[in-house]
Amino acid sequence: MKIGVVYPQHELRGDPAAVRRFGLTVEELGFDHLTIYDHVLAASHENRTPPLTGPYTENDPFHDPLVMAAYLAAITTRLELGTGVLVLPQRQTALVARQAADVDLLSNQRFRLGVGGGWNYVEYDALGADFATRGARLDEQIRLLRELWSRPLVSFEGEFHKLDRCGLNPVPGRTIPIWIGGYSEPAYRRAGKLGDGHIFAEGFEKAQAGWERILHHLREAGRPSEGFGRDLITRGQEAGLTRDRVLRWRDWGGTHITLGTMYQGFTSIEQHLDYVAEVKRLLESEVATVS
Repeated sequence: MKIGVVYPQHELRGDPAAVRRFGLTVEELGFDHLTIYDHVLAASHENRTPPLTGPYTENDPFHDPLVMAAYLAAITTRLELGTGVLVLPQRQTALVARQAADVDLLSNQRFRLGVGGGWNYVEYDALGADFATRGARLDEQIRLLRELWSRPLVSFEGEFHKLDRCGLNPVPGRTIPIWIGGYSEPAYRRAGKLGDGHIFAEGFEKAQAGWERILHHLREAGRPSEGFGRDLITRGQEAGLTRDRVLRWRDWGGTHITLGTMYQGFTSIEQHLDYVAEVKRLLESEVATVS
């Protein structure tokens, strides 16, 4: 099982030096991947109809995940870089295809694109995208991304896109893995029908229930469950409890797990890095004891 870390960007306050130090240290510690969250615009929650219910406000800074991944690709050598998740329907599909292709090319195929529909309609409005149709648009975008990554010229006509014999040049050397994020039935359906994996973020029991729904949709689509990725993003807790959760997820069949360090009251990058280093040490001790 692959073990990675979430970059806690809103707690590290947009510090460019922290991006470099965190990425290099996570790789040096032997982690497999770094997950980057996404929001283009911060929005005040006050006096909104309907109310904004997501976790972030205008006080939470975010780096662009594709720009950040490209930077980290240049200073690391082994670490997989992924979005967890990119809010794809509020972006131009062909532009994301180009950006993701370049990150994958420049990182020597170390990029994984996690996508989702998001929750912030204010952000959608500001970017000129339709919040109401985001689910249908996302399904079409996933199909189009794969076309653009695998063919030199693409003709495509859907509900939201029309391409007439055009394409990326250069194309990436592979079809970049697309993982789905979310904890709703539409997200599970999308994962089963279109995804290469799913990113769970709501605890072990909810992830188990979600996996059963994804299996249902995989069967309906005639797709195998073997090789389908399962990543669980952990919530912050004591390091020993996190080690136990990692082992439980591994034993259950998870392919990836990603350690979250936010919401633990950490006030410095040292505390975030010390925490993931301690979890790594406990996991290595567990493996050594079993061996």
